[in-house]
Amino acid sequence: MPVMQRTMTPPATGAPAGVSGSVPPARPRRVRRLSRRDRVVLGLMVGVPTLIQAVLVWIPTLLSVGLSFTKWNGLDLADIRPAGLGNYSYALKEYPPFWPAVAHNVIWLAFLALVATPLGLLLAVLLDQRIRGSRLYQSVFFTPVMLSMVMVGIIWQLVYARDQGLVNNLLGTAGTPGAVDWFGDSDVNLWAALVATTWRHSGYVMVLYLAGLKGVDPSLREAAALDGAGARQTFLRVVFPAMRPVNIVVVVITIIEALRAFDIVYLINRGTNGLELLSVLVIQNLVGEGQVIGVGSALAVILLVVSLGPIVYYLVRTFRRADS
Repeated sequence: MPVMQRTMTPPATGAPAGVSGSVPPARPRRVRRLSRRDRVVLGLMVGVPTLIQAVLVWIPTLLSVGLSFTKWNGLDLADIRPAGLGNYSYALKEYPPFWPAVAHNVIWLAFLALVATPLGLLLAVLLDQRIRGSRLYQSVFFTPVMLSMVMVGIIWQLVYARDQGLVNNLLGTAGTPGAVDWFGDSDVNLWAALVATTWRHSGYVMVLYLAGLKGVDPSLREAAALDGAGARQTFLRVVFPAMRPVNIVVVVITIIEALRAFDIVYLINRGTNGLELLSVLVIQNLVGEGQVIGVGSALAVILLVVSLGPIVYYLVRTFRRADS
């Protein structure tokens, strides 16, 4: 009896074995569009901060730039008159406190960069050694950062008081004719204010560098130790360069703090008697009797340009070096 052969139809290409026919192609997944509620929420999340930034920062900045080219006493908008570059010329050539204020701002920046910032870095390195009570020390050094500059000024007024101040008591001159008026003497008040500012600024820098030190890869230290590098060489050539993002933040903050310094100086003696700063001159011309809105706005624009110049230059060079 002849054997009947059963013929099997091969499955279609791409179909699993034992399944006949073709498999329809998978439909592309439909991208879910944002609902009306999602668009409203996103609009609020982006629009509200942008509006606040524009109202509090950008619009006043543009108005200040515009007013710097005018003459106005700040009373009636109809009294605004064009002045061209007259306000800038007056500030640079005829305004007596301008150049002393520029010199004081430069001294302020140099002191923070060469004294306060290295002191904060030193504190961070010491507290990163896991010494006993490091949490307590961190709290003590960071406490001034949580205080406003007005409160810092009040505290240091008590420290520097001529009759019963802490410094003069330690020197044994409190209540005597030889007591130094630290905030009143034009020969020393700038340096006294810088010490008070350092008390706050170094704590801020310490916290930033402590966070940076915690983020450094431990394997970098181990590799440096295997290569025979000492602790000092490891920090200067390995750890410190590895904290480049923190270094950028510290440099920017130091420049901003030096150029916007105002509170403590204005609290001491309203920025007079050897304590002239650009920020104080801006307020003196914009507020109070005899206000000169155009000159004050010109000084504010000069301060803005001076502040942005070194910051932009440093950031451009740093990020260009990182990309190369």
